Amino acid sequence: MQRVLAAFIFFTRLPFWRLGSPKPAFYARVVELWPLVGWLTGGVMALVWWMANYSLLPASVAAILAIVARLLITGSLHEDGLADFFDGFGAGGSRQRILEIMKDSHIGTYGVVALICYYLLLFSLVSSFPPLFGACVIFAADPLAKCCASMIINELPYARDAEHAKSKTVYARMSRGAIVLDVLLGLLPSLPVIYMVWKAAGISGWPSILFLVSVVGVPMLFAWMASFTLFQYMEKKIQGYTGDCCGATYIICEVVYMLMLSMMVNVLALTEDLV
Repeated sequence: MQRVLAAFIFFTRLPFWRLGSPKPAFYARVVELWPLVGWLTGGVMALVWWMANYSLLPASVAAILAIVARLLITGSLHEDGLADFFDGFGAGGSRQRILEIMKDSHIGTYGVVALICYYLLLFSLVSSFPPLFGACVIFAADPLAKCCASMIINELPYARDAEHAKSKTVYARMSRGAIVLDVLLGLLPSLPVIYMVWKAAGISGWPSILFLVSVVGVPMLFAWMASFTLFQYMEKKIQGYTGDCCGATYIICEVVYMLMLSMMVNVLALTEDLV
C-alpha cells in the first residue's frame, strides 16, 4: 500500500501526501505502478471530455478542458520531460552535453516545437472521436502509454546517479511479477475500446477476432514499437535513460496509439457506428 501511495504522490500533484509519508525506498519501486496512476489521470481526463460533450459544448472546447484537467493533476510533469528530451537530443553533441541540456530548467526551440506539435496532435485526435468512444480511448491510452514507457527501466541503465537525478531517485529494475502487474494495469483499461469496436463491427466468430486484432491490436503494437525504438535511440546517444526520457516516451506512445487507432477506425468507416 505504501508503494501505491508513493506512486500517486510521485506522479501527480494531488495532496496524497496527506495520507502518509512513504519511505524513500518505496519511491524506487513506483514505476510498475505508473499505469495504475494512469487510471486516475486518464480517467479524469476521459470524464471531463465526456461530461463536456454531454453539456453541449463543442468538441474542441471539450478536448481543451480534458487536456487541461490532466495537466492540473500531473503538474505538466511529463510535458516538461518531453520538452527537455527534445531540447537535449535535438541540440545533439556529446552524451554529457545532452544530459546537461536536459537538466537545464530553461526551454529551448526544440522543446517549444515539440510541445506545440504534441498539443496540436492530441487536441485534434481527442476532438475527432465520438464522445463515449473518445472517453474510452483516452482512458485506455494513458495507462497503455505509461506501461510502454515504464519498460525503459529494464531495458536501459540510468544515465545519471541518484545525486544528480532531478527527483533524487533511481528506479529499481522490475521483477517478473512486477512486469506482469505493470502490463495488466496497462492493458485492462483497453477492454471498453475493444468492446465498442467489436459491437460497431457487428460481426462474430473468427472474423471478429481477426478484426479486433487489426483494429485494436495494431495501434497497441505501434505504441510498443515506438517505445523500444526510442529506447534504442537513447542507448545510442546517452547509453541510458533519465526521468525526462520516461516522460517523453509516455507522451509519444500515447499519441502514436491514438493516431493509429484513429486511422484504423476511419479507414474501416466505423466512426458513425461508434457514436
